[in-house]
Formats: sequence, C-alpha cells, structure tokens
Amino acid sequence: MPGDVRARQRTGAGCGLLLVLVLAAVLPGSLPGGRPGGGCRALTGGHWSADAALTGAFARYGDDSSRTDDWTGGDGTHSVRLPDGRVLWLFSDTYLGQVHAPPGPSGESAAWRDASAPLVRNSAVVMDADGRLVRTLAAPLFPDPGPGQWRWPVAARVEPRSPGSAESVVRVLLWVRTAGAPPWIYGVPSATEVATLSLPGLRLESVVPVLNQRLVPDPARRVLFGTALVAAGEWTYVFGGDDRRAVGRPVSYAYAARVERGRLADPGAWRYWDGSAWVAGARSLRPVLGDGRAGGVGSAFSVVRDGGTYLLFTMAGGARGLTTVTSYWACSPTGPWHGPGGDFAVPLPGGAVAAYNPQVHPALGGGGRLVLSYDVNRLDAANVPAAVSGEVSLYRPRFVTVRPGPPG
Repeated sequence: MPGDVRARQRTGAGCGLLLVLVLAAVLPGSLPGGRPGGGCRALTGGHWSADAALTGAFARYGDDSSRTDDWTGGDGTHSVRLPDGRVLWLFSDTYLGQVHAPPGPSGESAAWRDASAPLVRNSAVVMDADGRLVRTLAAPLFPDPGPGQWRWPVAARVEPRSPGSAESVVRVLLWVRTAGAPPWIYGVPSATEVATLSLPGLRLESVVPVLNQRLVPDPARRVLFGTALVAAGEWTYVFGGDDRRAVGRPVSYAYAARVERGRLADPGAWRYWDGSAWVAGARSLRPVLGDGRAGGVGSAFSVVRDGGTYLLFTMAGGARGLTTVTSYWACSPTGPWHGPGGDFAVPLPGGAVAAYNPQVHPALGGGGRLVLSYDVNRLDAANVPAAVSGEVSLYRPRFVTVRPGPPG
C-alpha cells in the first residue's frame, strides 16, 4: 500500500438494505450538564474524494489466491487502531474461501467465488503499522450465542482493562440478532454485548451482555447500541438505534449512552439518556435524534468528534439514500442536531445497487481529513448470495476521504 495511505492513518447482506434516513434539523444546544458548547462550530461533510488506494488494498487482499481460508469479502466495516500501530478491521457477514480469476462458470468476465465458499457472521482482518493487510483472524471471531442467533461486531475502542489500569484491552460492541420471519429476514434485534480482546494477541477473553432487548414486545422498538463510539475526556459516548424502518415506519430513532473510560464491559456502569439526564437502566430511554416523521436514522450511522463538534454521517433521505451521504452536526452527543449538509454521491458499480452504512475511521484520519467507508450490495435481496459470489468486487468496503468544513 502506498505511503500516503499509511499516513492517513459495514451486517451482512441484510443490513445492506437497512438504508438510513436523514436527521431532523433543530435549534442549537449545549454540552451535557448545561455547559456551553465551547469550541463547537457548524460543520458539514465538506469536500470529498475517492480513496482508490485503500479501496484497492481490500480488493487485492480479497483476491489473493495464495490464501484459502480468510477474508474475501464482507460488510459492516468498522476499525480501531491498536497501541502498536496496527489497525483491527471488523466485519459482519463475511465470505471466506478463495477467489478465482475470470472467466466465471458461465463465462462471466469478473473474478468470482465458488457458491460453496464459507459464509460466517463476523470476521476481523489485521492491518500492520505500515498499512498492509496481513492476516484474517480465525473466523468467526465471535461465536454464535445459540441456535438461530448470531453476533455482528460494530464499533470498538482500546481502553484500560479497568479505570486506572496500566493494561489496555480492545472492547468490541456486538449486536445479537435472532433468525425471524418476514419482515425480519435479516434477524430480529435481540441484545447488545461487549467483547474483550487481549493485547497484543487479540484473543477473545469474554463476551458480556449489556442490554437485553428480548422482552421488549415490539421488535421494531428494540434498541441496539454501538453503531458509533466517541471518546470525550473520561467518557465513551455510545450511539445506537431501533429498527422501525424494518417494518415500514418512516424513520428509526437514535439513542445515546455513556460509560466511564475503562468500563465498557461493566453493564452497571452504563448510563442512558432519558431526555434530560444520564440515568442507570434503559427503561426510560428517550431518542436524541428523529422526529417520527421525515427525520430520523437507520440502525447504522457514524459519529465523530471534531474539536467541540459532533459530526454525524448517514445516507440521505428518499431515493437519494441509495447513493448519497449527508452530514449533521451538534454541540453535544444528545443534540440538538443540525443539517443536512455537505451531501455527496459516492462512487458505485453499475446495476441495481445501493450504498449503505457510512462509517468514519478515526484511526486513518488526520490533517483535517476523515476517512469514511461505505458498503455496497444488490437491491434484490433474493439474488444477493449469487451476486456477491459471481462478482466478488461488489461486497467489499469502498472508501472516500472527507474534509469537514463550514456549511455553504
């Protein structure tokens, strides 16, 4: 991988169709606890450019025919930088196996994967400190919790094993989903968990349930946390969403929690926003984003902190949500949020495809730039497995570089 990529320092097919909508625009706010939003300024996604080098790095890694048992494609793309400079990339539904050069079985001109190639619910790929993708950890990294259930990894961060500890570990947020009948063809939202990985070996040590949503009668109102983590001082802010869009509601809602640094794997340390304060227990959860009508989010979006500003990326509303990323900003993780703005249409392959799950990768940003990935899949869910094996380049992350700037 070229040196500029080193410097810069996704879920499965189902999540690919959970396209997110835009957020409601409301009036300015303040930081939690009533403090003024010092350093907060209006931002949008600003200017962008395609990151062909990073997109190509994953394409080459997936196509490498010397590997027969590792990552050849996946979505639900998240990442975290490790203390030794490596980057751990986390994916949801993942194809393993081997990629074959064209022509395909029926003469197709694209590189292809055999239909019998293994599909696992999650995977992790390691990038070394020089920016080279070097290996896939044994997959799935996070085993299924039970029959008909699976785990999708979402956001992750390195933190002390406990507050004040000199030892660091990797905490990975997991979404537990359960097989269901339509409209839940991509799984019923069930629970949020936190996994702990050792450092530097990345051995799975434990998985701890944080928020069980199985007793919430309406699956569309179940909240899964971890689509984004934002570190701010001694706090980790954790964003999540419900699945109202899966049952045809106009929007889904977004929610926020916060946890003291070093305690993500301690369920008792989680505090949830109830509309006016951070409280223990999630019974009084209130959304921080969404108006129940035209404004809201899907179950996957991304938030990053730029100085005193929280900047959120999501897919645009309406038909543009198949192709266009938009952004919102706030002075507090609880909002209010302003926007949309800074729209841009991402590069897409031909055919009936959609972009989804825009995710910022702080591990690769710097110098006023953000690296943002998005996933791509076919719109026809019934043909997704055949499509992503017959055209392996489809089901892989794509990247753009974004320079946030003022609106206008």
